[in-house]
Amino acid sequence: MAVRQPRRVAWEAARIFVPAAATEVYWWLSEAIGHYLGVMYELKLAETRLRLAEEPGATPLEIITWRISLDELLDERPGELSILAQLAEETADRVRRART
Repeated sequence: MAVRQPRRVAWEAARIFVPAAATEVYWWLSEAIGHYLGVMYELKLAETRLRLAEEPGATPLEIITWRISLDELLDERPGELSILAQLAEETADRVRRART
């Protein structure tokens, strides 16, 4: 089994969550994030969705913001690493399926 690096998982999750927030996958992701990471992260995702809709070109800044938040989450709750990695993988899969 490969060792997961927290910073890498946070980066990959941020790169997946932000674009997903602008798709129909958002509804599933929002519920999953709220359930596994907490309501504050669910609210952050809603804010991200609004910014993406209102501000063209907001994606890079949102990804950086999410990476910082997820880094902090993993610093405070390192046991969430596996859950975050699974959420990122499932979200990426759902986004791929939504595109086809």
